[in-house]
Amino acid sequence: MNILDKLQTRLGPLGDHAHYAHGYYAYPRLEGEISNKMTFNGKEKLVWSLNNYLGLANHPEVREADNEGTKRYGLAYPMGARMMSGNTKLHERFETEIADYVQKEDAFLLNYGYQGMVSIIDSLVDRQDVVVYDAESHACIIDGMRLHMGKRFVFKHNDIEDCERQLQRAQKITEKTKGAILLITEGVFGMRGDQGKLKEIVDLKENYNFSLLVDDAHGIGCMGKTGAGTGEEQGIQEGIDFYFGTFAKSFAGIGAFIASTKEAIMFFKYNMRSQIFAKSLPMPMVLGALKRLELIRTRPELREKLWQITKALQSGLTNTGFDIGNTNSPVTPVYLNGTIAEATALVSDLRENHHIFCSMVVYPVVPKGMIILRLIPTADHTLEDVERTITVFNEVRLKLIEGHYQQEIENNCLLNY
Repeated sequence: MNILDKLQTRLGPLGDHAHYAHGYYAYPRLEGEISNKMTFNGKEKLVWSLNNYLGLANHPEVREADNEGTKRYGLAYPMGARMMSGNTKLHERFETEIADYVQKEDAFLLNYGYQGMVSIIDSLVDRQDVVVYDAESHACIIDGMRLHMGKRFVFKHNDIEDCERQLQRAQKITEKTKGAILLITEGVFGMRGDQGKLKEIVDLKENYNFSLLVDDAHGIGCMGKTGAGTGEEQGIQEGIDFYFGTFAKSFAGIGAFIASTKEAIMFFKYNMRSQIFAKSLPMPMVLGALKRLELIRTRPELREKLWQITKALQSGLTNTGFDIGNTNSPVTPVYLNGTIAEATALVSDLRENHHIFCSMVVYPVVPKGMIILRLIPTADHTLEDVERTITVFNEVRLKLIEGHYQQEIENNCLLNY
């Protein structure tokens, strides 16, 4: 058997559903202007699946900056990697401004968020070091772990007692290897919406010698008084040694950054392989990121609108009996009980009959029998959107409980037979 033949037998837990999911439940095509309403399968849908938290994706000033950057520089400039020939004053200007915003000494602009986190972990630790990380860390963190040749210990999600136990295990090893401990968690967990217990973790520094790396992809721009992130929200930004943020959420773009001390950033510049050996972020994206940062810093009304919609959505759901877990961020999971087949029927009902588009999460991402409908409120949404969604969710929940979707599945099976 060769590799091509072998691929047909190992599609994986997600790929196993591709024969019916592709193009609809997976890889759907949302078309039109990025906003609260977009087109899916030729019809307008109310969309709750985009991480466009502050509504910047089609903000007129953002679009103008993106267009101006492309007009002035094209997509090729600068050519080459930053270290060799791809550095510019605007790249450096953004790094200075974002470092100031997140209250760190310096920052390093990265081409991609996912790849950036993988490379950060790879460059920070060696085989003498130990990594301790949260069990529900994002896939980019897990993939960074795969490159780590030393020990790694996982602690139960947001369980500080278990985190301390893993730190104790790590400390025993580093006492022998003379290595260091890196603790990794997230500011806001993108699936559940709960904040990482950053304050409690920082407090552990009183008894344990470790450095803290926080992935705040869902926190930057949303959390904290000024939107500087979950560290600001919890009052411990100075306790975060390495602060990581992406542009794929609140910034409505692409790219990322890592912020830390001047010495740490200089280390990254000469040791992050994904940056040393990759072409520099194109100028239109850098100019666009500068404009987005300006708006995030100077337009608090965008964040205020996001939280108005978030609070209305979450309180409306809980007041009508929905389980949204422990979220304390804009990410809003709605937990239901049902099979994968029932979940697909429910989501199809939402999209085709009620014209509401949201993401569905089922096994193997969550345990069998659980369905998560993941809603992402944004500054583009309206209170009318919230009211309509809660009304529809009550209708589909009742149909799920009464077995309507299961009956529909059985009837379809008989028809197909």
